[in-house]
Amino acid sequence: MRGRQREQHREQQQRQQQQRQQRGSALPAAVGALCRALPPRTRPAPDTLRRARFDRPQASLDFWKLLYVLLKQIHGGTWTESDAIGAQVSFVKWALWYHGYRRPQLQRLAADGSGGSRELLLAFSWLLHCPGLLELLLAQNRVQTGDQTSVCTCEDDVPRSQEGPGEAGAEGTVDVRYLQWLHGRLRLQWCSLHAQHQEQCKLLHKIHSFTSGSHMDQRLGHFSVTEADLIRHPENCKQLLQLLDSETMQLEAFLQWKQLEAVYWQWMETVLDDLAEEGNMCESQDADVEKRRLPEVTSCCPWAARLAGQMARLSRELLALQEQLQQLVAQRKAAWWDKVATREELQEERFSATARKAQESTELKLRALTALCAPQKNRMHGLCRLVLRSKQPGSRVACGQCVPKEAAQVIRELQLRQASLQGELQQLQQQCRTRLDGIAEGLQGVICISP
Repeated sequence: MRGRQREQHREQQQRQQQQRQQRGSALPAAVGALCRALPPRTRPAPDTLRRARFDRPQASLDFWKLLYVLLKQIHGGTWTESDAIGAQVSFVKWALWYHGYRRPQLQRLAADGSGGSRELLLAFSWLLHCPGLLELLLAQNRVQTGDQTSVCTCEDDVPRSQEGPGEAGAEGTVDVRYLQWLHGRLRLQWCSLHAQHQEQCKLLHKIHSFTSGSHMDQRLGHFSVTEADLIRHPENCKQLLQLLDSETMQLEAFLQWKQLEAVYWQWMETVLDDLAEEGNMCESQDADVEKRRLPEVTSCCPWAARLAGQMARLSRELLALQEQLQQLVAQRKAAWWDKVATREELQEERFSATARKAQESTELKLRALTALCAPQKNRMHGLCRLVLRSKQPGSRVACGQCVPKEAAQVIRELQLRQASLQGELQQLQQQCRTRLDGIAEGLQGVICISP
C-alpha cells in the first residue's frame, strides 16, 4: 500500500511539473500576443510585464505611459510624448477611479512615477477584463473605408433632476442676462453645425449618385468618399494598404491572445499570491515588533502606577465635563425648539413647495422605472453605414449586423422622440410659470407683466 501511494504521489508531482513547464512555455506567447494586439504606438515590450511582475522600478515609467496613452485613446483625448509625468500619473489615477478601479494602493503611489509597477500591472489586467480594453481599442481604431454616420434612437434611462442650479439664481449669484446670452450662443453654434451637416450630406449624395453602379459589391452599388479619393489619387493606396496590414496583424494577435488568455490569468493569480504573502509577512513583522515593545515599556517605567492614577483622575474629570456638556446641549436644544415652533407657520408655505417638488421628482422617477421595466424595442445606437438606393427615395442605413433600415424610418423614430421631449419641455415651462405666479402674488406693490 505504501509503495502504491508513493508511486501515485510521484506521478502527481510529475504531472504538476509538466503542467508548470507547459504553462511556462505558453506564457511568453500569451504576453507577446497581448502586446501585439495593442495599438502600434502604445505597444510595450513583453519584458516590461515580466519586470512589473517582480515590482521592478525600471518598469514603472513605461507602465504609467502605457496606461496614460490607452486611457487617453478610450476617452478621445490627445496626448504627446512631452507630457509631464505628473500629469500622466494624475490622469491615470482619475481615469481608473472613473472606470471603477478604486484600489487604495494605486491611489497612494508617488506622483513622480518612481515605483509601483506591480500595482500598475494589476490595474492594466483589470482594464483587460472589466471594460474590455482590447475590444474597445480595436473598434475605435478600425480602418474606415465607408461613409458612416452616428445614429441613436435610445431614450434616457433616468430623467434629468429638476433640482440644483436654479435655486442659486434666486439669491442673485447668476445673472439672467448671462444665461440668455449663453442660450443664444448655443443656438447659433447649433445652427452652424446643422448647416455644416446639411452641406456634408449634399456632397455625400453627389458622390453616391455620380458613382452609382460602379462598385464591385452590388449591395453597395456606389463608391464612398475614401474610395472616390483613392480613384483620384492612386498614390494613397499604399498608405491605406499599410493601415489595413497593420490592422490585420493586430486582429491576428488578438485571436492568438484569446486562445492563450487563460495562461495569462493563471500567471496573474501567482502575482496576487505574491502580494498576499508580502502582506502577511508585513503584518507578522508588525505584530512581532509590538510584542517586543510592550515588555520594554513596562520594564522601563517604574512610575506606571502613578501614571495610571493620573489617567484615572483625568477620566473622572472628563466624565464630569461630559455631563455638564450634555446639560448645556439639552438647554440649547430646548431654546432652539422654541424658536422653531414660532417659525413653523412662516415655513408652512415653503415646506409645501418643497413637498410638491419632491412629489414631482418622485413621479418622474416612477415613470422612468416604468419605462425601464417595459419591454424594450430594438433601437439603433452606434455608427451606421450610409448606402444610397436608387429605387426608393432616401438612403438605407446598415447598422453593424442589424437589419438595414430606411432613412425615413429612422427619421420617424427621431421625430417621435422629438415630440416626446417637446411635450416634456412644455410641461416644465408650465411648472415654471405656475411657480413664478406664486412668487409674484407674494410681492406687494409690484406689477409683473409676462413676456
